[in-house]
Amino acid sequence: MSQAPGLLERARHIVVEGPIGVGKTSLARRLAAHLEGELVLEQPELNPFLERFYQDRPRYALATQLCFLFQRLDQLRDLCQPDFFAKTVVADYLFDKDALFARLNLEDDEYALYRQIYQAQAPHIPAPDLVIYLQASPEQLVARVRRRGLERERKIGDDYLARLSQSYSRFFYDYNAAPVMVVNSDHLNFVERDDDFSLLLERLATLRSHREYFNRGV
Repeated sequence: MSQAPGLLERARHIVVEGPIGVGKTSLARRLAAHLEGELVLEQPELNPFLERFYQDRPRYALATQLCFLFQRLDQLRDLCQPDFFAKTVVADYLFDKDALFARLNLEDDEYALYRQIYQAQAPHIPAPDLVIYLQASPEQLVARVRRRGLERERKIGDDYLARLSQSYSRFFYDYNAAPVMVVNSDHLNFVERDDDFSLLLERLATLRSHREYFNRGV
C-alpha cells in the first residue's frame, strides 16, 4: 500500500516567513528552484517611503504601511484565479503579517484607519497551503542584518529588531489558518549548506500535523 503524499508534495502555495534578517527570501528562492515553482517576492526597493521610514518612523509609518499593503494586494490578486497554481507558488511573505507590522509601527488613530482598509481587502486573499516560519534569536537577526549591509536597513535599531521578533512569536502563537513548520534557524544555513536544506526538505515531506517544530543544535 503506497504512502499518501506529504504536505510539501500537495501544497500549491507555500510561504516562507519570519522577521527581518532571518533568511526568508534566500530560502524561498532555493525552495522555488527545487520545486520548479513560481517565486513571489516582496519588493521593498519599490516602496518610496521605506528609507524615510527608517530615518523618521513616526512621520512615515502610515505611508510606508499602506504602500506595502497595496503592493502586496496587487501581487497576490492573481492567487484568486483558479489557473494560477499550474505551478507551485513560493512566496517570501504572508499577507496576514501586514497587520503585524501595522500594529507595531502605527499610532492608534493611524492603525484604526489602516484596519478599515485592510479588512475590506483581506477576505479576498486565500490562505497558503503551508507556512515555513523561520525564527532566530535577536542577536542573530542583528548580526545578519548588519552583515548584509543594505543601505535602507542601516537605520534599523537593535531594539526594533527585538520587538519585531517578539511580535512574530505572538502572531504565530495564535496563527492557525494554515499548517506551520516552525524552524529555529540559529544554526542552519539553507543557502550555503546543502545538508541543512536537505534536512529541512525531509522534515517538510513528513509533516502531517497542523504545527511542527524543527530545531537543530550546534
